[in-house]
Amino acid sequence: MITVIILGKSERMPVQYILGEWDFQGLNLKMAPPVFIPRPETEELVEWVLEEVTQGPRVVGAESSPLILEVGCGSGAISLSLLSRLPQSRVIAVDKGEAAICLTHENAQRLQLQDRIQIVPFDVTSVESWAHLLSWGPVDLVVSNPPYVFHRDMEKLAPEILRYEDPVALDGGEEGMDIITHILALAPQLLKDSGSIFLEVDPRHPELVGSWLQSQPDLSLNLVAMRRDFCGRSVLRIIQGSHTKEEVSFPRINTVVTS
Repeated sequence: MITVIILGKSERMPVQYILGEWDFQGLNLKMAPPVFIPRPETEELVEWVLEEVTQGPRVVGAESSPLILEVGCGSGAISLSLLSRLPQSRVIAVDKGEAAICLTHENAQRLQLQDRIQIVPFDVTSVESWAHLLSWGPVDLVVSNPPYVFHRDMEKLAPEILRYEDPVALDGGEEGMDIITHILALAPQLLKDSGSIFLEVDPRHPELVGSWLQSQPDLSLNLVAMRRDFCGRSVLRIIQGSHTKEEVSFPRINTVVTS
């Protein structure tokens, strides 16, 4: 194994791929290129979702058995963490990558969580029907760590990332918003009334997302809270439904810096 690790590192391969497994939220997950490697800071996204489900008054009907949609499931890290921490929950996990779909299936089986998850090939940017995502009914939550790297910043990523991880899972387009806006446009068709969206995004995105939502009033989506993880990235909470102007005004977003 030591020889394998040395050889892998000499090729600038991420250690997660060399080992073929990695821990996330206490779960041991299989890892394989080119599927996106879950980052430690994304655990804070999971923790905020858990906090809102168990303590937050706004997650209507989701207190004990939330139905969650994850867009861009990758290895299944977020979906499977939520399933393991919320025993009555169910998850619909979607990804357009065949390798990601297969890896999420394998990790769900590995953790014996396959009975509470639907893993569906789906491209959020396509015009294909989304009706099959509602086989369990409208969802309480949409969660995603979407591709959000500004295209001009892609070349600045570490060689290990550029060589081995799928760039489609990273490149968010000119302003990093391409997939984010598709998720936001689709979400109201899938969410229950007063459902929530949780997104991990670039630190430059909260203002961009807030402005975009204000330009799309028909979506009835409101950016109501933001946190920064320990790497300085932003996690946004967006609620469907009508709220007061004070709640949705961008300067009044509740910012919590986590340590």
